[in-house]
Amino acid sequence: MNYPSYTYPARLAPGLIANVLFGGRRSFRRDGLACIEQMNPALRIIGTDNIPQNGPCLITFNHYYRPGFSAWWMALGIASLVPVEMHWVMTGELTFPGKWYAPLGMVGSRWLLKRFAKIYGFTTMPPMPPRPKDLKARARSVRRTLAFAKNHPQAILGLAPEGGDQPGGLVNWPPAGVGRFILLLAEQGFLILPVGCFEEAGEFCLRTGTAYQLDVPDGLSSKEKDAAAARVVMQKIALILPERLRGEFT
Repeated sequence: MNYPSYTYPARLAPGLIANVLFGGRRSFRRDGLACIEQMNPALRIIGTDNIPQNGPCLITFNHYYRPGFSAWWMALGIASLVPVEMHWVMTGELTFPGKWYAPLGMVGSRWLLKRFAKIYGFTTMPPMPPRPKDLKARARSVRRTLAFAKNHPQAILGLAPEGGDQPGGLVNWPPAGVGRFILLLAEQGFLILPVGCFEEAGEFCLRTGTAYQLDVPDGLSSKEKDAAAARVVMQKIALILPERLRGEFT
């Protein structure tokens, strides 16, 4: 398969480096537009009528993966479509599984991603899959996101529920607790909008589904609510993806 050309505009580098080193705020939407404008061929958008103009809305998307593809392009692409600044829930660390440089890479990524979160105003989460040592940090991140949503009732949030690269790019189950987290946002009035990210015919594609209200049956335990919500969220995403990427969510 031929793949699109993903290149970052050189003109963004001086300002971004300065912000990372010395602080300041940036617009992720503006940076996203600049990056997407350089794509060759152009980003293919399917379902433009579903793109939210305002919130409250949580955009959920699959964590598409193939060797050589950077997950940043999914967020940059989605940010370029939405007419307002989004608040993203992003990983706070890259783990580099199986790589000899993993210990150093994790330390460096924690510093860099923390800086990115600060200049763009995002919330970081500990990496997936969950590690026991991250339990308190994850709970703090969840509380911060819920507080942000409560204080910004018209916000549009962005989240990849799977939280990391998936084998073969197939849709997979999110870690335990993510379904319940999304359900808590839904209980605050946030509609859920599924977006499918994939490459096809040499193009990078984003397909938006229809926004929905996330509900689960009454009488379920916390664990059952988590699983039920996660299934709905991932099925909604899978059904707007090519069949080859849907995994078990057909």
